[in-house]
Amino acid sequence: MVRTYLLRALFLLLVFAAAAMTQEATFSVGGITARRGERVSGFLEVPAGVDAGTRIPVTVVHGARPGPVLALIAGTHGYEYAPIIALQWLRPQLRADELAGTVILVHIANLPSFLARTIYYSPVDGKNLNRVYPGRADGTVSERIAHTITREVIERADYVVDLHCGDGNEALRPYTYWMQSGNGEVDEGSKQLALAFGLDHIVIDTERPSDPQASVYTANTAITRGKPGITTETGQLGQTNFEEITLALRGVWGILAHLKMMATLAEPLVAERVVWLEHYEVVRSPQTGLFRAAVKPGHTVAAGALLGVLSDFFGETLEEIRAPFAGVVTYVVATPPVRQGEPLAMVARVQGQD
Repeated sequence: MVRTYLLRALFLLLVFAAAAMTQEATFSVGGITARRGERVSGFLEVPAGVDAGTRIPVTVVHGARPGPVLALIAGTHGYEYAPIIALQWLRPQLRADELAGTVILVHIANLPSFLARTIYYSPVDGKNLNRVYPGRADGTVSERIAHTITREVIERADYVVDLHCGDGNEALRPYTYWMQSGNGEVDEGSKQLALAFGLDHIVIDTERPSDPQASVYTANTAITRGKPGITTETGQLGQTNFEEITLALRGVWGILAHLKMMATLAEPLVAERVVWLEHYEVVRSPQTGLFRAAVKPGHTVAAGALLGVLSDFFGETLEEIRAPFAGVVTYVVATPPVRQGEPLAMVARVQGQD
C-alpha cells in the first residue's frame, strides 16, 4: 500500500514537472504561441460587438533563456508613425536564440485609427484609446481593444513601454513620462526604465489614476497592476524621419540592455544630463477655430508668454493663448484646425525652478 502511494506521488510530481516544463517551453499571447528560441507573428482578434471588430498585429519573441517579459506597445494613436516603424525595424533584429526572456511587440494597437489616418480618436467610436483603459469586453471598439491588450499583453508582462510620438497635428521635442504611483519598488523600476530609454527630458507625473479598474492610460494600466511602465515620445507630425525612428529604436535597445535581456548589448546609453520636469499642464483650446503657434517645441517660456493665437474661420482673433507658468514647451499644435477642449500645447516646469 505504501509503495502504491509513493508511486502515485512520484507520478503526480512527474506530471506537474512536465506541465511546468511545457509552460516554460512556450509563451502565448492570445492565439500566438512561440516556443523557446522562436519568433512568431500573428493577430490578436478583437471580435465585433456594438460596432465592428478589428485585429491587433503582434509579434512574440520567446528567448532561448529564461528572463523577464517586456511589452512594447506602438500605435496607440494611429497617426504616430515613428514608433510603429521602429518596432518593424526591431522585429528582425531581435534574435530569439540570443534573448533571455520574452518580448511582446504590439505593432499597431489601434488599427482602425492607423488605416484611417486619424489623430487622437478612433474613426469607429470617436474615442481616444489612451483614455479608456483597462477597457470593457462589451464596450465599443476602443474599449474592446484596451480590454484585449490589458488581458493578453499587459497582464502577461513584467515591464511595459507605451511608445508614442507627436500625433499628426503635434510638433514635439522628445521626452519620457515617469509616472509615480506611491509604490516605491514599482516607481523605482519605472524610473530606471525611463533613464535606460535615454531621452534627456523626463516628465515626473504624480497625478495618474490609482484604481486598476479605471487606469485610463496604457502604461498606467501596468503600474496599477504592480508592473513598472513608462510612456515615451519620439517623433512629431506623423513624420517618418530616420532620426525619429532610430531614437525610438535606440531607446528600446537601451531598455533591453538595462533588463539584461541581450548578453551582446552593452550598458544603456543614459543621457549625460537629464532635465527633470516636475509639473506640467496641457493648455486646451477654449473655442473651436484655427490655431497659429508662436513657439516651437523645446522653447523655454516665461509665465504668460504667448504660445499662439486662436482665430475664427474668418481670420478674426478669438483669443491669445499664453503659458500658465514658466517652463519648457514639450509639444505644440502645429496645424491650424482645433476643436474646443483639444490640446494646443504642453508646458512643463523644470524641477527646482521658481
